[in-house]
Amino acid sequence: MTRVAIVDDHGLFRAGVRAELEGHVELVGEAESVDAAIALVAEQRPDVVLLDVHMPEGGGVAVIRGAADRAPGTLFLALSASDAAEDVIATIRAGARGYVTKNIATDELLDAIARVQAGDAVFSPRLAGFVLDAFAGPAPAPEDPELDQLTAREREVLRHIARGYLYKEVALRLGISAKTVEAHVSAVLRKLQLSNRHELSRWAAERRLD
Repeated sequence: MTRVAIVDDHGLFRAGVRAELEGHVELVGEAESVDAAIALVAEQRPDVVLLDVHMPEGGGVAVIRGAADRAPGTLFLALSASDAAEDVIATIRAGARGYVTKNIATDELLDAIARVQAGDAVFSPRLAGFVLDAFAGPAPAPEDPELDQLTAREREVLRHIARGYLYKEVALRLGISAKTVEAHVSAVLRKLQLSNRHELSRWAAERRLD
């Protein structure tokens, strides 16, 4: 059977996926954070990783980049609540072989896992168009190296912070928890080597991100 790992920061969701997949694939482990996911992939070398896109500390993109060299035979299939074009494109550019949304039916998910392992690229309906458009021509060179190092979700949070929204307000608008917003802001501060939210707001305003 196909050896599968589940990476998602929501325990109830992991439990639901595990219950649906048991008996159909060999589940070799679960992880709820980027670091734990990289360690899991490096140790277990699963055939396919079902990967959440939005997690603190860089999300699915960080997992792919951190684990690819340690487990070159492992393939990544994004399993996300987001169907935003920027999330799909960023995840595929990082190296994922497919991207499906969390409302996928069990039989369709099993088929997607099998197809990814067989070498196919798999996408939920309408998401394939995002990838075709993005890869139709050469990727544009980054205009701002500092901004380019941020993930799509971190940029989204940053835009709301630049507009003056509080963490709770950002969380409500993006459908995530306030703690997740705080984690994203902390990651951005670290990457940009800034000290506080006021410096971050000024940095964003200078780039007209608001």
